[in-house]
Amino acid sequence: MFDNRGAGRTDISNKRYTIKLFAEDTAGLMDALRISRAHVFGISMGGMTAQELALNYPEKVEKLVLCSTNCGGTKSVLASAEVMRLLMADGSALSPEDIVRMTMPLLLTEDFIKGNPDFVELEVQQMLRAPISNEAFMRQVNAIMTFDSYSRLSQIRAPTLILHGKRDILVPPENGSILAKAIPNAKLVYFENSAHGLIE
Repeated sequence: MFDNRGAGRTDISNKRYTIKLFAEDTAGLMDALRISRAHVFGISMGGMTAQELALNYPEKVEKLVLCSTNCGGTKSVLASAEVMRLLMADGSALSPEDIVRMTMPLLLTEDFIKGNPDFVELEVQQMLRAPISNEAFMRQVNAIMTFDSYSRLSQIRAPTLILHGKRDILVPPENGSILAKAIPNAKLVYFENSAHGLIE
């Protein structure tokens, strides 16, 4: 796994953030690591990046897995206004830990959080090892808001598996079906009791 610009321990840059730029970064990293072709897994914004990689660098993608993601633009189904308010809340007066703890209900189901407190605490501590700055977060949000792959999805040739949690409130599960119908021969698998962070 690797981090986008400004996330984790990866430097922020002055370039305007776009999903296409993140796909270019991915292709460049693959070249630097001498990985000519790979099975590509992308979750959430990473799933958008994976779509752009498959579209712009098809020779690099052996198989594609898109998880908890959407196609952007007018064809995607947005989160509720309440979820968007929570996601976009001004965090300038909050500590990194406060922000991470506020984020957990967007990623995991209430049942999972209640039933796995030790795991959730581990997740919080891992996220706090390299918290994202507010500037980098907002620039990534802008990249997401300008992303739209729908009209090009029919061009994806890599065998594609789409994974989505039925209880995802951040990227509603209808988005999985939209992707599956638009990508030739894609396979869709729903996880009945999972939310956005279904890989956890």
